[in-house]
Amino acid sequence: MSEAITTAAAGAAPLTPARKLRLWAEFLALFVGTPVLMVAFFGQYPLFPLLFALAAMSALLLAVTPGFRFRELIEGPVLYEWRLILGFVVMVALACTTVALVLVPERFLELPRQRPELWLLIMVAYPIASVVPQELIYRPLFFRRYGRLFPNVGTAVVANAAAFGLGHLFFLNWVTISMTAVGGAVMAWAYMRHRSFLLACVLHAVAGQIVFTTGLGIFFYHGAIMR
Repeated sequence: MSEAITTAAAGAAPLTPARKLRLWAEFLALFVGTPVLMVAFFGQYPLFPLLFALAAMSALLLAVTPGFRFRELIEGPVLYEWRLILGFVVMVALACTTVALVLVPERFLELPRQRPELWLLIMVAYPIASVVPQELIYRPLFFRRYGRLFPNVGTAVVANAAAFGLGHLFFLNWVTISMTAVGGAVMAWAYMRHRSFLLACVLHAVAGQIVFTTGLGIFFYHGAIMR
């Protein structure tokens, strides 16, 4: 996997100082400023419409990003990476089960046991309503438009994981922020491995489904946040 290929948009011209400064301004506004504002004004905006608006803005930015093609969003291996997916599922299931049994044992498997209809709805709706827009923002947009701001792939992956954790700052609990940062690192690495948006979406979807199944949804549900 060539760092030159994975961190730079194919065919893009070298960054001029002015363009580099402009990209840094965009990057900081999107991945630092927006999460901070979401915390400051939490409760004064509907979360999902805001997420969809950010995803739409991300699509517009990708449309003007040199070298990006929207067909990339449906390219790349998914089932071919079944070992990675299986290993990720096992890792997330073990981690979520452990955290749930330690922090909220009374909620372990609460949804599938007590509210199976809601659980099934979340299993179906979560990948579409939450995963796809988040992944568009944090994987293709992050790496294809802003990847060249970082010196190498490793630095970009670490920055992406930090940004993904920061994007969940409004939950204001260490469980959500730390778990999303760690999971984000794996999703970022998987995306960069094949530049596969679909693979990152699958990993994100199964992680979220396990979170809500094991009872940790209380840390990831914005309606349960107290201010």
